[in-house]
Amino acid sequence: MKRGIITALGLVLVLALTLLAFGVPVLPGLQLLAEGAFGDKFAISRTLVRATPLLLTALGMTVAWRTGVFNIGGEGQYIMGAISGAAVARVLSEPASPLWTVLMLVAAAIGGGLYAALAGWLYVKRGVEIVISTILLNFIAIQILGWVVEGPLKERAGKVPQTDSIPEAAMLFKFDRQMDLHVGVIIALLMAGAVYLLMYRSRLGFLFRVTGDNRRAARANRIPADRLQIQAMAISGGLCGLAGGVQYLGVVGRLGTSFPQQWGFLGIPVALLGGLHPVGVVFASVYFGALFAGSDQLSRFTPAGASLVYVIQAAAVLGFVAIGTMRWGTKASASPDSETSEEDVSTSPA
Repeated sequence: MKRGIITALGLVLVLALTLLAFGVPVLPGLQLLAEGAFGDKFAISRTLVRATPLLLTALGMTVAWRTGVFNIGGEGQYIMGAISGAAVARVLSEPASPLWTVLMLVAAAIGGGLYAALAGWLYVKRGVEIVISTILLNFIAIQILGWVVEGPLKERAGKVPQTDSIPEAAMLFKFDRQMDLHVGVIIALLMAGAVYLLMYRSRLGFLFRVTGDNRRAARANRIPADRLQIQAMAISGGLCGLAGGVQYLGVVGRLGTSFPQQWGFLGIPVALLGGLHPVGVVFASVYFGALFAGSDQLSRFTPAGASLVYVIQAAAVLGFVAIGTMRWGTKASASPDSETSEEDVSTSPA
């Protein structure tokens, strides 16, 4: 609780300092941001809709990073999830019922999960650094998207490089026709609860965390670290792919080369600021969703609004890393056996 309050105050301080750096008066700037994020039902809708893909991709990063695999490929998995959903829509020809919607969301999760599992397999079986492979797979996914909207998934009219629009009946249910708020927000919250139960109330989640804390110790205790890390990547990619499916079926309704909006990359700082914990990630995603929505309002009065969110994200993550580094350095210096503990574990009998 205390840590959460300190983090919240720190984020407000970072926000105020960023406004000052851009030459924006702090109190009027904060007021404009608050009005744009929570001023009325339309503002709240914008905040929650923008927080949804952030929450899902950040949850994916949380599962992977807690298991010791640093997935940087959320953007590629997000894209592949949306492509998988669009492929199912094309096969169904006229997806016009909630059942088809569920099927497309499942396909999106599977598509993203398989794409991430490939990077996990390359890591544990071929020794390919997962940071490198997931970054490169992002670019491959972007190229695949360009190919499918120009080729097999191109609209039947054949005029524009994009997919056919999803029928309204197959889109995610919206709570109010005047707003963009859709049921994907609830799906994301349910996934946050599921990730919490997985990571902190299940044996598999315990093994994930043990593997992430010390892979050598896990293997020394006959824990199948390789298999667990591939599974964690599959779950991580599945959540990122689901984010792509939710954005496809809840907001845009069609795929084109402009579909990637960096949600997969933005999920990384959200996960870090949430402390790689599902509850913290929920609050961090709402915070940055509010910043995105509020910056639209701020940009009407100052050019700083468009780039404000990214500067705040960078500053907040740097602060998070600095604090974590200082804490880790303090713990390491306080432990005289810290340098030999890993060697002892690695040489201990299986």
